[in-house]
Amino acid sequence: MDSNSTAQPVIFFTETQYPLPSQKFLIPTAWRRYQLSQLVNKALSLEKPVPFDFLVKGEILRGTLSEWCAENGVGEEETLEIEYIESVMPPQKISDLPHEDWVSSVSCQLQGYLVTASYDGQIRMFDYSKNLVTSTQVHSAPLSSVCLISSDETTYTFASSSQDMTAHVTQVVLTSDVTPSSKVLASLHLHTASLSSVSSSINGSNLLTSSWDGLIGLWDTTIPSTDEVPEPLLNERDRKKRRRIEETDKPKRKAPRNVLKSHTARVSKSIFSPSNQTKALSCGFDSTVRIWDTEYGVCEHTFTASERPFLDLAVTKDGTTALATSTDRTMTMYDLRTSSNSLTASSAHFLHPSTPSCVAIGETNSHQVVTGAYDGLVRVWDLRSTKGPVATFKAWDGVKKVLSVDWKRGLVGVGGEGGVEVWRVGEEKS
Repeated sequence: MDSNSTAQPVIFFTETQYPLPSQKFLIPTAWRRYQLSQLVNKALSLEKPVPFDFLVKGEILRGTLSEWCAENGVGEEETLEIEYIESVMPPQKISDLPHEDWVSSVSCQLQGYLVTASYDGQIRMFDYSKNLVTSTQVHSAPLSSVCLISSDETTYTFASSSQDMTAHVTQVVLTSDVTPSSKVLASLHLHTASLSSVSSSINGSNLLTSSWDGLIGLWDTTIPSTDEVPEPLLNERDRKKRRRIEETDKPKRKAPRNVLKSHTARVSKSIFSPSNQTKALSCGFDSTVRIWDTEYGVCEHTFTASERPFLDLAVTKDGTTALATSTDRTMTMYDLRTSSNSLTASSAHFLHPSTPSCVAIGETNSHQVVTGAYDGLVRVWDLRSTKGPVATFKAWDGVKKVLSVDWKRGLVGVGGEGGVEVWRVGEEKS
């Protein structure tokens, strides 16, 4: 160490798989992330170096230690506790999947495929080689979302929501020896306005729909043998047309198991809790995030914000933290274990230069999330640091709106005004 340089006592800790024995280090204050990462790697004696970032009191270290200490009024005698986390490698674009219309929803959930929902009313499946495997016209109006219900070796079942006020359950069959086939099995009837989302429970037995009419529908995914909702009254010409349709195998009309009523404006998103399938969460233009008991159909808890219309919602795998993006250009983090009914329950705000339209949580690290925004940028965040994203990349050169993001197995699918782009963010997990 240079005789003119100062040193700071530091204790390192981590939640990663690379813990150090508890000990105090005397670190030159001129050091930056790179030197700290070298030190941790050397102390761990790792065969293959692992790049780390460093959190000092909830803020990722961007400059030198001395710069951080000066900015935060920390003296040389104070021992800093620094958490090290695995760095997010610079995102790399893998491919783009052009669409003729805007893409409202992209899903990376199905290994080997990307599934998209478009304003042209179609669900598309692409393989990882960019080949269009199948395209299915499921709605006559723009789609708002798509989700996977179930899959086996050849048969895949999806749910889609649309501005035509319905959701559909669609089955796609892929076999190597015949042309892919698809069929709409059921249509879901409840809402009186455009649907904003549809989502499936983990086991695929139930669905949630949300709508601009302020309602949330709870549905099972069984296909009834007869219509559960009667057809609307038709004139003579439409009756003849319907008889022709009935000669084919038309979709069954399903009714909801329950209707969740509490929102006072548009509902933007409704999802099941990953840790408890009898619990659901929703957000809406009434500036609330709500927790529901789906068995009894009641709102158990409400987080109320002030003039913060929410656009999208995600929940960590353990069910303890919710993230909601808003038109006020923030993403707000909520602790779902709190008993408070006010905005004080929010533990952090992540500010964006433009409206963040969508959010997805990392599959293997629940501290890491991605957001897409109307400025055409996708940002990777670490929830332990609110100061700024750990990585940023431009979709379609940053000139078109991002409407949907999903993050699975190290792949981030980005959907929006420019179609779909696929990026590598993080390590692929099997």
